Amino acid sequence: MIREPHILVVDDDREIRTLLEKYFARNGLRVSLASDTKTADQLLAAGRFDLIVLDIMLPGEDGLAYCRRLRRDADVPIVMLTAMTGDADRIIGLELGADDYVVKPFNPRELVARIRAVLRRTHEAPEATPQRVLAYHFAGWTLDTSRRVLIAKDGTVLHLSSGEFDLLSAFACYPQRVLTRDQLSDIAHGRQANVLDRSIDVQVSRLRRKIEVDVADPQLIKTVRGGGYLFTPTVTSDTTSGGAS
Repeated sequence: MIREPHILVVDDDREIRTLLEKYFARNGLRVSLASDTKTADQLLAAGRFDLIVLDIMLPGEDGLAYCRRLRRDADVPIVMLTAMTGDADRIIGLELGADDYVVKPFNPRELVARIRAVLRRTHEAPEATPQRVLAYHFAGWTLDTSRRVLIAKDGTVLHLSSGEFDLLSAFACYPQRVLTRDQLSDIAHGRQANVLDRSIDVQVSRLRRKIEVDVADPQLIKTVRGGGYLFTPTVTSDTTSGGAS
């Protein structure tokens, strides 16, 4: 007997949860429901799921932050479900580890089709050994992710605050791309951290004092008027198989 795929729906909208529960059941999908990430964590700890349908706009920890956290601990496929239509939000969701992205209002038939397509890709793809970034290299600098320090070309070690390290890691993950303050907050800290725009600006100023030749004319972290920040250098990374130290 073929096992029905088990789908976890995480959405704070009761009507959407009810709609998907009924529609999925009629289309051969088992479903469990969660209105927030705390409940989702409990369900994930208690059972095995083949895919997560994850809304972005959730109370407390939002979907982007949760997707980022899930990707640190699990490889379950994720389809983002959101009312946001901007390309930047879609791209950030996908780059944080989501496998697909469906915009509200949506047709349940399309969502089921996308779920099945993701499940097919997942089951057909060969298993890959997860990679962990050991270090990022840019403009003569090395960001050591295990020691959480920044190393200059001459070997000088600069210690970073937790916020500075997380922010620089976010820039190194997405170089040569304009990121808004909200996106940087999501990537670096997660929405649960409640990081304010001003906090991002302060941390950028601190990073500039450490890595820029001329703080008054920054070349590595550029401000994009009305947009956010752009990390300009080419970035390379050292990786190792998951589980290595």
